[in-house]
Amino acid sequence: MNNDTFSLDSGLRYEVIQRLSEKLRANYIFPDIAEQICEHLQKHLVAGDYEDIAEGNLFALALTIQLQEVNRDEHLWVRWHAESLPDDEGQLRLNQEWQEQQKNKARLDNYGLYKVERLPGNVGYLDIRYFHRPAWGSDTASAAMNFITNTDALIIDLRNCSGGYPDMVVLIASYLFGEEPRHLDSIYWRDENVTQEYWTTPDLPGGRYGAKPVFVLISPITFSAGEQFASILQNQKRATLLGEKTDGGAHPGVSYRLTPHFEAFIPIGLPINPLTGLNWEGTGVTPDISASGDRSFEVAYRMALESILAKLGESSTGPHKLLAEEVRSALKDLNPPSLQAG
Repeated sequence: MNNDTFSLDSGLRYEVIQRLSEKLRANYIFPDIAEQICEHLQKHLVAGDYEDIAEGNLFALALTIQLQEVNRDEHLWVRWHAESLPDDEGQLRLNQEWQEQQKNKARLDNYGLYKVERLPGNVGYLDIRYFHRPAWGSDTASAAMNFITNTDALIIDLRNCSGGYPDMVVLIASYLFGEEPRHLDSIYWRDENVTQEYWTTPDLPGGRYGAKPVFVLISPITFSAGEQFASILQNQKRATLLGEKTDGGAHPGVSYRLTPHFEAFIPIGLPINPLTGLNWEGTGVTPDISASGDRSFEVAYRMALESILAKLGESSTGPHKLLAEEVRSALKDLNPPSLQAG
């Protein structure tokens, strides 16, 4: 089925909104706001604001806009699918067919790890676009972290990171801390009425990165789990954040099947930073050093190289002397520094 052959009638529009309202009331992280959202949707329905919408994707877009009008939660959305969703009611993550599709999608995405390399000057670089489930991608994540373990400074690029799973955030972040357990984050889950604490992983395949300098690149595209990763490292004073302020979406959630062709994503979790008691919802994560576009990489790379050169000192000999020469050569190839405190 495609969008040209799919059409909505008043009965289906009513069913989608009623099912969406049921899921919101039962699961949205803020029950009082859920009620406000449901009333908001009902007013639009009664006013006939959906009557002229005959295409599924446009109806999903209209609902998404109105879901976010009440409290601007960008994790709240509705999506239309041309192909039928699995028949099981409730959370799509519990459906085996859906999970297999998502697992294959994650594999083809290389579990969100797009690039890992050693830059001139022995600076590690890791480009993360999504934090997929550790159950699927932990081996790939560990391999990436072990690849850069012998570098002397690390740049983690989250400028195109759209989100993911807290467990993978914690797994990768754990490589950047010592063996002593550290409380990184907590999330209150409304569906189970429990607060889950996230601590560094005690047993990691390969070696930890130690206390070497870490620089994290962020942008307005950085969202959700990408923001969580950046926020954790910033609050724990483990990394320097460079770039632009992030979008500000903190609430993790799950997908629900509303009808055979409509899916809703509803936040069911509330992050709580153990050091501040807050999260980044609506405010975003602010970089320590502001730098727009590609300049954030250039600034981070320069800072990384300079930190390595400072550590080597002027009396470097043997292999260290060769590295110092490599660092100086890399610095010469960079543009003049341009940065501003965030």
